[in-house]
Amino acid sequence: MSPVIAIVGRPNVGKSTLFNRLVGSRQALVDDRPGVTRDRNYGVSHALGRPVVIVDTGGFEPEPDDDLFVVVRAQAEAAIDEADVILFVVDRQAGLTPADKLAADILRKRAGQRMGPGGEARGRILLVVNKCDSPKHDDDAAEFWSLGLDTLMPISAEHGRGVWELWQAVEERLPAPAEGEVDDEAEASDTWADDEDEGWGEEVDEDGFPLSRPDAPIEPEEEGEPGEIRIAVLGRPNIGKSTLVNRLLGEERHVVHDAPGTTVDAVDSVLEVEGRRYRLVDTAGVRRRAKIDDRVESWASLRAIRTIERCHVVLLVIDGELGATQQDTRLAALIEDRGRACIVLVNRWDKVRESEDRNVGVVDDELDRYLPQLSWAPRLYISALTGKGCHRILPLVEQVYAEFDKRISTARANRFLEDAVTAYSVPQLHHHPVKLNYMTQARVRPPTFVIWANTPDGVKDPYKRYLQNKLREVFGFQGTPIRLQIRQKRRPGEEKQG
Repeated sequence: MSPVIAIVGRPNVGKSTLFNRLVGSRQALVDDRPGVTRDRNYGVSHALGRPVVIVDTGGFEPEPDDDLFVVVRAQAEAAIDEADVILFVVDRQAGLTPADKLAADILRKRAGQRMGPGGEARGRILLVVNKCDSPKHDDDAAEFWSLGLDTLMPISAEHGRGVWELWQAVEERLPAPAEGEVDDEAEASDTWADDEDEGWGEEVDEDGFPLSRPDAPIEPEEEGEPGEIRIAVLGRPNIGKSTLVNRLLGEERHVVHDAPGTTVDAVDSVLEVEGRRYRLVDTAGVRRRAKIDDRVESWASLRAIRTIERCHVVLLVIDGELGATQQDTRLAALIEDRGRACIVLVNRWDKVRESEDRNVGVVDDELDRYLPQLSWAPRLYISALTGKGCHRILPLVEQVYAEFDKRISTARANRFLEDAVTAYSVPQLHHHPVKLNYMTQARVRPPTFVIWANTPDGVKDPYKRYLQNKLREVFGFQGTPIRLQIRQKRRPGEEKQG
């Protein structure tokens, strides 16, 4: 297992900014207000020449007066228990507070000591005084020595000042690397990724949804381990997405609360089952833009939408009690537009079964009416709270991913095209016959086929849907969209362009 570094501290002291700095990308949502981070957020850094897991936590309240912050503190305590080194972050600008003193007492009792690389006992806690933007601020940090911790590091997470010295102090406290763990090619990363304005600037519609992309599919971003399946959990607020992710992980990794909007940022969690690695991305609930009057929520919604593009499979969670809504329709259209495999999960089925006027037939009719874009997506009726049906999700993800990555040989594709045209010929265009000459699969993820025709404009959408339905009938492709591109056949003597 890679060593673990946990970042803890009061709300709004710069923990997520430091997390982003150590990981080397803007993975965590950052805002000036307290309480933006609630779940444990995991990232990996190679700055020390080997993989090190960094854990960002929600604000550590020593005496929380809200039941939501009780759960957030429990998440922070779980990170403390699993960490090899704890970065206790305090705010120079705010100065030493009673909450800092209480938190330091709790950390000392809970963290204890670990053995250093030379066999010596070392404290696991590093006191990090953030927002020391220049050397003249280091004197202000001296008051935090009264917390009784043996190491104090003045830094500026926002500007990177003191971060390398922090890495050196962390390395002294980490366990010695196991054989084969050191990565000689890894380099320290002390720069931000070029996504400071992620989610902003792209043209969106009146509800805040990005407008359609060109017809060419968008490949899922290459990240993570080879063979890893990335799964986005998407849906409206307060429909049980975090509960579902916790159920699949088998632990309370994500904060769950009755209040809508508990999950603010997209949070990755890695799960390994029988040798297969999955990356589950719990996203913030996506509401209509007209109902969003908060900058953080607006940004979080856009980041949730961007999560679709870096994942292979999307789990679209629908509230079984309320049924599909117009917002679910927009999310379905977005999934299809981005070309991602999808499974529709109807949650809270345990509650639906208690109702006399709702059953599978009624809900299926609603889904057919509201989600026509996902007619190809399989459906599961589950209860994330009780676990009913959840054991079927990952096996179905495997099946859908295989279809998403399926490739058909050119010979089989052309035999299919010949049979399809024989069964139902292409309608004429202005009394001129439209001929489909050749077909091949150009790419996977999603499966994309190119057909050469003498008159591409003559192949209208109804005939494209006919070909897509026939492809599913013959080859399967359950759970994945299919792209068809019609291109102009080159005439005899015409030179190939490019």
